[in-house]
Amino acid sequence: MSKPLIAIVGRPNVGKSMLFNRIAGRRLAIVEDTPGVTRDRIYASSDWNGRDFDLVDTGGIEPQGGGEILMFMREQAQIAIDMSDVIVLVCDVTTGVTASDDEVATMLLRSKKPIVLAVNKCDGTGAENPDVYEFYSLGLGDPIAVSAAHGHGTGDLLDECVRRFPPSGDAGEEDERVAVAIIGKPNAGKSSLLNRILGETRVIVSETAGTTRDAVDAQFENEQGKYLFIDTAGLRRKSRVADNIERYSVLRAQMAIERSEVCLIMIDAAEGVTEQDTKVAGMAHEAGRASIIVINKWDIIDKDERTMARMHEAVRRDLSFMAYAPIAFISAKTGQRVDRLFELINYVDNQSAMRITTGALNGVLADAQARQQPPTDKGRRLKIYYMTQTGIRPPTFVCFCNDAELFHFSYQRYIENQIRSVYGLEGTPMRMIIRQKGDEDR
Repeated sequence: MSKPLIAIVGRPNVGKSMLFNRIAGRRLAIVEDTPGVTRDRIYASSDWNGRDFDLVDTGGIEPQGGGEILMFMREQAQIAIDMSDVIVLVCDVTTGVTASDDEVATMLLRSKKPIVLAVNKCDGTGAENPDVYEFYSLGLGDPIAVSAAHGHGTGDLLDECVRRFPPSGDAGEEDERVAVAIIGKPNAGKSSLLNRILGETRVIVSETAGTTRDAVDAQFENEQGKYLFIDTAGLRRKSRVADNIERYSVLRAQMAIERSEVCLIMIDAAEGVTEQDTKVAGMAHEAGRASIIVINKWDIIDKDERTMARMHEAVRRDLSFMAYAPIAFISAKTGQRVDRLFELINYVDNQSAMRITTGALNGVLADAQARQQPPTDKGRRLKIYYMTQTGIRPPTFVCFCNDAELFHFSYQRYIENQIRSVYGLEGTPMRMIIRQKGDEDR
């Protein structure tokens, strides 16, 4: 049985994201004193009094607001409302009941869903703020005074939410989902790809670069497996990170990579590999994540019989440190080859989790040394005693030798290539630790 879903809604800048973070127990949504910072739906899991539930934060609802972004924010909030089991309407005690609060309350009542009214920014202690009583006029029952900043009243709020949950059933074991981060520079088509996969307008898509600011989670399941897709804000050059919101977005993207098992590195086919693409790919590589290089917008490229081969060569040249990563040519707009991504995701995830026995590894090592003798320096030759695997995601190997200084990087790369030639390990970086008797790991 799926977990109940609580949707947190309200007009902009009433503290929805801060309340979301408070309940989730960690900072997932960006919090800033700027209306409209949260634009997409942000998900988290939490529990209260023995009940597990999911939580969704939404962009502020401006019933009469204009503009493309505001229209999308209303759509996102409406989708969250439609999917939810309980709705939490957040209002601001410092402004009192506004016309927008009235209109949002009316919209929620039409949904026929259970609604809990939270009056935020009641930061004082002691007697209840009498201004809370004004919110009875919304017709949503007893308002609950909360302080998202300090945590006051959130227990009472969750008690009311849990009381309105559907009856609990026998929950199965937690799904084993492959966490997939979609990363890349702004406007490479990350959100379009996620929407194409999900078959819904799950994330705002706009020609304005940087529309997605938070990392957005979306669960998806098909005949090939179960997945958790994390759409991220585009990573900009540091010099262009002009305000706090953009800096937070870069941090969110880094956190999304850390949470993932597989990274889809989105590259705009019209632009080719840019310096920023190299930095984005480098983040996934350094984090040790299995990766797929996804060339998007392939539908708009004028092609001849050598176009794909030339692009393939250019990607291999510019991202030479990721020679292990497979390359996929897709169009998120038309859906061209998008279905094949699932096969690749499963493949590189399995490769990243591969374990090789010590005996098999040392067979490869002996053969490699027979083919190419280890290096020497001033009459002293490198001796590699044995190798063993110590970890996965990424596959991590420890080599024991007589002198780590003799184990040059070029010979490490040679050994790595020999392992890959036998076992593949396609799509995943490798880590090699050189250990010398009496020394620390290198």
